[in-house]
Amino acid sequence: MTAYGTMPFHLETERLTLRPWAVSDAEEFCALLAERGKGTPEVERIRTSIAELLGTTATTGIALLPVQRRAEGDFIGYCGLIIGRATLDEPEIAYELFQRVHGNGYATEAASAVLDAAAATGRKRLWSTVGTWNTPSLRVLEKLGFERDRLSMEENGEVAWLTRTLP
Repeated sequence: MTAYGTMPFHLETERLTLRPWAVSDAEEFCALLAERGKGTPEVERIRTSIAELLGTTATTGIALLPVQRRAEGDFIGYCGLIIGRATLDEPEIAYELFQRVHGNGYATEAASAVLDAAAATGRKRLWSTVGTWNTPSLRVLEKLGFERDRLSMEENGEVAWLTRTLP
């Protein structure tokens, strides 16, 4: 059992709401994943993935959450904590937004709320791993106070490992 508190699963910022997954998010989630350029996943597979995400959240107390714009009410991506390449004690922050909303500061706003939620659990450090080609994502992490720890080579190219100490 972890010594950490459970992360809040409903986060509000000035412009965004982060909330738990619903099966109804599957089609939008598919469209977001399709933007990676590797085809569109099947909706049934994504519904299964959503169920798995909810199960993982229940057992770990951390969550990857859908991001919606408050004014428009539309799903624009996800942001949250995952184990990923890291650990439950020092999880990774992850985010991905539709290209149509890039450049509006939404990733920074959502990730900032997740940083506060992570700190509230009592965790002392977070990680992030990002392809070194992904300049906008690296810029978001820089704004949030993440610092480069190391580089590694993976199947899809060079990956930057960044870390941030929590207050």
